[in-house]
Amino acid sequence: MLNQNGYEQALNLMARASTPFGFVAAVEEQDNYKRVWTRDGVITSIAALLSGNEALISTAKLTIETIFYHQHESGFMPSNVSPNDGSVSFGGTSGRADNPSWAIIGLSAYTILTGDDSLWKKYAHQTQQCFRVMDAWEFNGKHLIYVPQSGDWADEFIQHGYILFDQLLRLWALKLASTLSENKGWSEKALNISNAIQLNYWKNTAQKQLYSPNLVHQLEAVSPQFWLMGFNPARVYHYFDLQANSFCLLLGLGNEEQNHNTIGYVKALYNNNRGLVPSFHPTIEYGDSDMAELKNNYAYSFRNKPGYFHNGGLWPVWNGWLAAALNHHHEYEMAVKITADIHRANSREDLFNECLNGTNQLPCGIPNCTWSAAGAVIAEQAIKNDAFTKLFTF
Repeated sequence: MLNQNGYEQALNLMARASTPFGFVAAVEEQDNYKRVWTRDGVITSIAALLSGNEALISTAKLTIETIFYHQHESGFMPSNVSPNDGSVSFGGTSGRADNPSWAIIGLSAYTILTGDDSLWKKYAHQTQQCFRVMDAWEFNGKHLIYVPQSGDWADEFIQHGYILFDQLLRLWALKLASTLSENKGWSEKALNISNAIQLNYWKNTAQKQLYSPNLVHQLEAVSPQFWLMGFNPARVYHYFDLQANSFCLLLGLGNEEQNHNTIGYVKALYNNNRGLVPSFHPTIEYGDSDMAELKNNYAYSFRNKPGYFHNGGLWPVWNGWLAAALNHHHEYEMAVKITADIHRANSREDLFNECLNGTNQLPCGIPNCTWSAAGAVIAEQAIKNDAFTKLFTF
């Protein structure tokens, strides 16, 4: 391991977050975090599967079973489940459009990395339901799902519409499921989604094939250095989305020039920040027009001050996936640097904080956050363990 002590501490936190129902998002009860969340649980489960730790792999299995057991009859997946009384939340003001994809990703990863297909067989019908509900969320049959505001991990940020990250998760879920099934419809759908992404989320696409007429003039102002965060009928989002660009690299969406530009942009952002890369850039400041929308979107208290939380915050979990993506593209030295930064971030003050302040890199968010530990494990395993490539070999 690159940092044996930091790695072992990460595994220890994941063990502390283990319950008979799966991994909880944080070991301390605060703001509903001490629950089994679909998104957090799957990411932590992937880290557990890659670690080879048998006890953590058992908790990963429990996590997947909890998620699928509580699937809604309409096909969508729980936001979170209480390990105390089994109560289920399917989201707040809006539901979670990323969770059906995460559920299938977790189920597929468990099957691929363990060789145990019992859960894959057990949840075959539920998997079909997940894909069907996402088909319905396209609303127009044009291969991109429409994501409501607060509909994915960045649930207090401003984005809504055809958000790239959610399209990528669906694509990954279809590709993984296709490796475990002879369902030709899934592989055909994956190809259609890939084509839609490549045509609509980069500046240099052919205008006559764009998803919507409003993109023709709006794409003129976007950066040619990275994949678009997303768009809706009223706007294109000009922000850099770390999560989406990392998964574009992992899923092989870009050509040589696009990969070169994306990696170059990430390196410049890293050097400018002198550490972890923010999940969204640039930060929305108090005088910016988007602040009016941002400042009212919160559940418990306003956290998206400039440099905080989703608004310029530094998240170890997503930097873990970035390190994996860079290593996937033979940027080993950069991947190692970011992994070291993740361990440093996780060792600050209360340990394993949810995120750091993007301005001064001080911890903010919930301490002892499980997927911050998972980010460190994923980064380490992606660099050292060939098993990681099984999740992106189609």
